[in-house]
Amino acid sequence: MSEQQLCIAITGAGGAGVISCGELLLQAWAGASGRGMLRKAFGPQIRGGESAALLKLTEHETYTAASHYDVLLALDWANFSRFEDEIRLHPNSWVICEEKGEVPEAVASLTANILRLPLSKLAREADADGRVNMLALGLLGSLLGLSTDKLSQLAQQKLAGKPQAYRDAATTCINAGAALKPDLVINAPPRNASDCWYLSGNQAAGYGALDAGIRFVAAYPITPASDVLEWMAGPLEKLQGQLMQAEDELAAINMIIGASFGGVPAFTATSGPGLALMTESIGLAVASETPITILNVMRGGPSTGIPTKSEQSDLNIALHGLHGDAPHLVLAPLDIADCVFTTGWAVHLAQHLQTAAIVLSDQFIGQSTAVVSQPRCCEWQLPQQPVADGDYLRYQLTESGVSPLASPGEAGHRFTADGLEHNEKGTPSARDSDHQQQLNKRQRKLTDFDFGADWARVSGSGPLALVSFGSSHAAVAEAAAVLAERGIDTRVISLRLLSPLPLDSLQSALEGASGLLVIEQNDSQQLYRYLRAQVDFNQAVHSYAVAGPVPLNPHNIADAALEVMAP
Repeated sequence: MSEQQLCIAITGAGGAGVISCGELLLQAWAGASGRGMLRKAFGPQIRGGESAALLKLTEHETYTAASHYDVLLALDWANFSRFEDEIRLHPNSWVICEEKGEVPEAVASLTANILRLPLSKLAREADADGRVNMLALGLLGSLLGLSTDKLSQLAQQKLAGKPQAYRDAATTCINAGAALKPDLVINAPPRNASDCWYLSGNQAAGYGALDAGIRFVAAYPITPASDVLEWMAGPLEKLQGQLMQAEDELAAINMIIGASFGGVPAFTATSGPGLALMTESIGLAVASETPITILNVMRGGPSTGIPTKSEQSDLNIALHGLHGDAPHLVLAPLDIADCVFTTGWAVHLAQHLQTAAIVLSDQFIGQSTAVVSQPRCCEWQLPQQPVADGDYLRYQLTESGVSPLASPGEAGHRFTADGLEHNEKGTPSARDSDHQQQLNKRQRKLTDFDFGADWARVSGSGPLALVSFGSSHAAVAEAAAVLAERGIDTRVISLRLLSPLPLDSLQSALEGASGLLVIEQNDSQQLYRYLRAQVDFNQAVHSYAVAGPVPLNPHNIADAALEVMAP
């Protein structure tokens, strides 16, 4: 890629403060008008353990995982092997590590640029309470030309709850690290960002939900979705909303159904195992036409799987996991900034179409933090079905399929809402005609709705279409740019709306294409098989499906596209 970028990896044992070091470095870079992304990598366990802060500092917002790292700062080597397949080096990479300890062969064989420093000793000499991660922060900050005072100010803010001596030690160590001035030069990208936001995908999703009107949240903590709830708690209180930590996912989903039935837009966030527990009650929301929004931050599976890594392997359960014929919405944000729009859009659609919406984020965009341009918020103005005077038919068979919905407690407009099939009034019914009419109605209100141009992000007009969903978009878009540099034009179709699949819009976007390559991060080709089942393609359809935990590589995608296009 012609764009200038610098990739830095910081690794260490649990409790070493590696993630804090990466967060503060990116905050300081952002404050100096730089763009970049911090990806957080952890071992397979949920509590504690080794970690890595993976920074990609860029000229523009090209936020894919780094293919190689220019600088590796290892606070220790004890657990580095867990990250070997994610932290790839090149011959010119610089490795900064402790003076003592043997450098792993996998590292030493790749680069001779190894700088050994007595990091722990220097931190203790700087201050008795000194932390090596703050020394590393000062060292890396000086290499990037960042203000030591700014780094110290940010550290003071982060450590505001700590004793004064601890905060003073952090400043002392930052200054000591900046004073090292090692004999190496790194080429940082230009800094030209303006009017930018600094946020994670989980924060962006929470913001989008609140902006769209969510005022009740119930959830049970689960990695990697927990920080959605942690972030939303404060703003919700200011908006006179409420967040409840439920005793489990079963309680959480039923709480938001109850809140929505009472007229309060409601939301929950979970990951794959939690979504599995929620599916029965999501069917209740579909049958009773009660609007709810569920954010599923996907992780590696099955079972507990790899809860700290990303994988797009919950698509099948999101699409097909409800029992019976239960049409509902499934959407997926394309990147960190898009979490704001897509989550807000899901809330608005669920409220208008009176159904359940599942939003498929994942660990990669959920727990990564980036410097982004001001995100787009959802400003859809959706019409509401008016409630006619006289006999109130809550499940009236309208042309659009959207029935009247009165305000909770409104005189003369009470109705039954449970999981039993019913007639137009809501009275339980086992009649064939009532069942068929309500099935058709619940399906029609989704398939006949005009979702507009936001169903996908489409670009290019080449003969090969690169089709993906959700967070795969960034890697696919970069792969298309790699191919363009080789003189090969492709088109990119990144699906934001997965169910109902907008067939006419998809066919229109594919017009003139001779082939498709469906790209996704799971092992079982879930998107590929879903599209083949839904669409009668005139083009040859190929699959590129790679399981996690290592993020998709744009260059590997480009190579796969070349193979497909080869005569």
